[in-house]
Amino acid sequence: MTFIKRVALAPRAVRQLRRVRSVYAVGMALSLLGLLLQMERDPGGRQTHLAAMILVAFVALFGLTAVQLWRHMRRDHCATSKRLTPSM
Repeated sequence: MTFIKRVALAPRAVRQLRRVRSVYAVGMALSLLGLLLQMERDPGGRQTHLAAMILVAFVALFGLTAVQLWRHMRRDHCATSKRLTPSM
């Protein structure tokens, strides 16, 4: 069994992931809107498939970003995650 060394993200990387996460969310919303409008016009056309592929790409990127941020926030020993965790 191999052990994977986990490296904490730098504060700058965390800020960039948080910014990019909102861009991916907007991209998902716009792609979904484009897909819905395209399905009304031409349900089986090439543009419909392209809009669906773009939506899938944005969902995958958003999911990857969310997982990276979740893994970072899960670490209790990381000073960066302690600093960036909202206080209760």
